[in-house]
This record gives sequence, structure tokens and C-alpha cells, in this order.
Amino acid sequence: MSFALPPPDLLAPAVLLVLVPAGRAGQLPTPAQLDDLQRRLGPAVRVLRLDEATHAAVVRSFAVAQLPACVLVREGIELWRQPGWPESDALVTSLLAAAGAE
Repeated sequence: MSFALPPPDLLAPAVLLVLVPAGRAGQLPTPAQLDDLQRRLGPAVRVLRLDEATHAAVVRSFAVAQLPACVLVREGIELWRQPGWPESDALVTSLLAAAGAE
């Protein structure tokens, strides 16, 4: 028995979790950078910033080696991850491909 996934337009949007360390504001993605990334990703991916100080258990649950880090998930399933901040157009393309939006 096999199951087919619904078409990508019926899937819930993927969520890019931007996991950021506590207490290092100068090194974190700024709100403008987050807004720019959301604009570039469009409706297929929702960008969500999670601060280690505020959401420590959630950040720890991803067991990332360093912060900041980005983890793309959809409905609880990890689709992609990367240490650091995705700034290049190639990474945006990778995110969209991992989300099934390309």
C-alpha cells in the first residue's frame, strides 16, 4: 500500500525557524533581514525567529552545534537545516526546493 502526498499547494506552509543565541544582539539577523528573507521566500515558507533566552527548550530540542542556525520544518518534520544565516540567493533557492515550492 502506498500513500501519495497532496499537491504542494495543499500542504501547510513550511516554517523556517531561525534559532538565535541569547545576549548577542549585534550578531543576530535584524528584523529587516528577517523581513527581506520572508519577502524573498514568499508564502511557501513562513520565517519565525526563536530566541534562546525566550524559547530555550525549543532551541535546545533541535540540538544545533552553533547559533544562529536555521531549521526548515513542515508539520513537525525537519526538511532542511544549516548553521548560520542564509544570505545568498542560492540558499533561498535551496530553501524553496526543500519546501517543495520550486
